[in-house]
Amino acid sequence: MKQLLVFIRKEFYHVFRDRRTLLILFGMPVAQILLFGFALSSEVKNIGITVLDNAHDINSEQIVNKVITSSYFKMQAPARSYTDIERMFKEGSVRCALIFPPNFGSNLYHTGKGQVQIIADAADPNTATTVTNYLTAIIGNYQQQLNPGANVPYQIIPEIRQLYNEEQNGSLNFIPGVIALIFMIVSTALTSVAVVREKELGTMEILLVSPFKPIMVLVAKAVPYLALSLINLVIILLMSVFLLDVQIKGSLILLFAESILFIITCLSLGLLISNVTNSQQTAMLISMMGLMLPTMLLTGFMFPLENMPWIFQAVSRIIPSRYYYIIIKAVMLKGLGFSYVWKETLILIGMTGALLGLALKNFKIRLS
Repeated sequence: MKQLLVFIRKEFYHVFRDRRTLLILFGMPVAQILLFGFALSSEVKNIGITVLDNAHDINSEQIVNKVITSSYFKMQAPARSYTDIERMFKEGSVRCALIFPPNFGSNLYHTGKGQVQIIADAADPNTATTVTNYLTAIIGNYQQQLNPGANVPYQIIPEIRQLYNEEQNGSLNFIPGVIALIFMIVSTALTSVAVVREKELGTMEILLVSPFKPIMVLVAKAVPYLALSLINLVIILLMSVFLLDVQIKGSLILLFAESILFIITCLSLGLLISNVTNSQQTAMLISMMGLMLPTMLLTGFMFPLENMPWIFQAVSRIIPSRYYYIIIKAVMLKGLGFSYVWKETLILIGMTGALLGLALKNFKIRLS
């Protein structure tokens, strides 16, 4: 253990002496947090929706049929109560709900007005706004069909609620995605050059003749970046809370535990890249350029995964940041506990074990 601590201290010295590493480690996260202040909007399709129909009349059924036949929504099981709706939102199976009050059709014909309620998951404010606009347009189109004349005696007035983000703060969407992007790129990129640097500097021989086992070498290489990444997490959360007015609704302990797991996953991937490459340039190119686009495009924080062809949705399942993004959104924005993110946690644990095993297997104890 004393030898391991000495080796870890040596790795810290390596990091602190390299100004470029420090710039990437601390400069990139701060820059990305500030630059990603503009949330991106895109067309939304196949959004999960549920219906709570308390009216059960011809008008509510006709509106539901128009929603089903549109390409924007994917109808889920009908809700029987607001409790069902809340459960579906927490599970992530729906992003919006359409609620008809009792006597909807009767009120529409007798008073000329009918109210419906639209509830949207505003953890992603752009998607929530788009979804409510789609539903409002569908209802407006149905209203025009009821009254083809210029003067419209009947009015259907949607009542809209935005769950988890009533203020429509765009930061609530991009902050979890940027955190996943930062750890996926920075932690992986820096660790990817850890072993290959020793090869280029000619110090790998010293490691190979030392009494250290390969697993201890990999652990010593990863520990400094784990510690510095946690400091990064604290900085990002402080900036999110005090600069961007992002409220952390869930457990900080759970948030840190899941973040540590994801960082270890990224470090394991970086060690694997470092063991299978022979130059720092190649390792950095694979870890930064090779992972940046998949992380940005296939995690769901910039573009909805539901929009993509099935092949890209399948590819996204092998990207660790997708699962961390789901976890951090559930904990930070919705205040959910471990019972709602245990599946994603198990997937990350499995990925971490597989990546560490591959990194250890590819650690060459003899120089070619």
